[in-house]
Amino acid sequence: MSVSRVRRLLPGLGLLALLAGVATLVAGAVSGLNALLLGVFFGALVANTVGVPSWAKQGVRTHMVLLEAGIVLLGARIAFDEVVASGPVVLAFVVTTVVASIALVEVVAARGFGLTAKTGSLLAAGASICGVSAATAIAGIIDADGETLTHVVATVLLFDAITLAVFPVAGEILPLTGQQFGVWAGVSMFSTGPVTAAGFAHSDVAGQWATVTKLARNSMLGAVALWYAVRYASAESTGVKAVVEGIPPFLVGFAVVAVLANVGLFSPGVLATIDTASDALFALAFVGLGLGIRLETMRKTGMAPVFVFAVQLLTISTVSLGAVLLFI
Repeated sequence: MSVSRVRRLLPGLGLLALLAGVATLVAGAVSGLNALLLGVFFGALVANTVGVPSWAKQGVRTHMVLLEAGIVLLGARIAFDEVVASGPVVLAFVVTTVVASIALVEVVAARGFGLTAKTGSLLAAGASICGVSAATAIAGIIDADGETLTHVVATVLLFDAITLAVFPVAGEILPLTGQQFGVWAGVSMFSTGPVTAAGFAHSDVAGQWATVTKLARNSMLGAVALWYAVRYASAESTGVKAVVEGIPPFLVGFAVVAVLANVGLFSPGVLATIDTASDALFALAFVGLGLGIRLETMRKTGMAPVFVFAVQLLTISTVSLGAVLLFI
């Protein structure tokens, strides 16, 4: 990359860093607030009030690259041994929930609300695997447009905030052990951060089981991504070449980093650095996603994605709660 190109990107990257820093400071000062959610909020606030300055637009557009880089580094957090440690019953819960959730969201989005196939796929991935990360990974595979992804991301983050507020309260009311609550949160909530936070808000045992269950669920991202690559390649072209071309480089990077981390090639210090870098990239990227939110566009799309997520959350959380009470 040329020096002149870097200079053109710096102002926009500076704006991303400034808003991400403010979001982090506010989240650190006010208990219960999520820095990533605030980053999206501050970005959307700027975009829908003063607008994105012309001098910042080139740098702001790099947020998708930053997000993909964050996803690659996220692979270091996928612990294969956690999947084994979670036991066959929990693994069965995870696989069944992911498959049922994808099918439910795809059907409800298409037949219930008339959303496009790609929008339904992004919603299904976000609700079924690991929130924004999964939706972004699938967006790259199926070549979804940026506006659709941004709307899905906003909906995921909205429900992350709702579930983070509701699930700990539900855990106090319902007759659940720590293990039961942790598994229930792990298969029902969308994103890893809120799942872990809700689990430990209940108890240490719940926090441990919520984390293990969610990591097991996250590990299915590769299989689901491959399925979507095959599905959309089959719809638009045929052959092994089409499937291979449908798998983006950042997903390959995610898998490579996950394997390297699990065979022990990264020291604890390196893993800590990777975690920090991934968090920083996500913080910048989420502000960029917020800067891409246009309320007018969301009004045109309507509340359909919110309703789809509401149907999914109510159905999956209710059924999984019954299953947890019966089998765990």
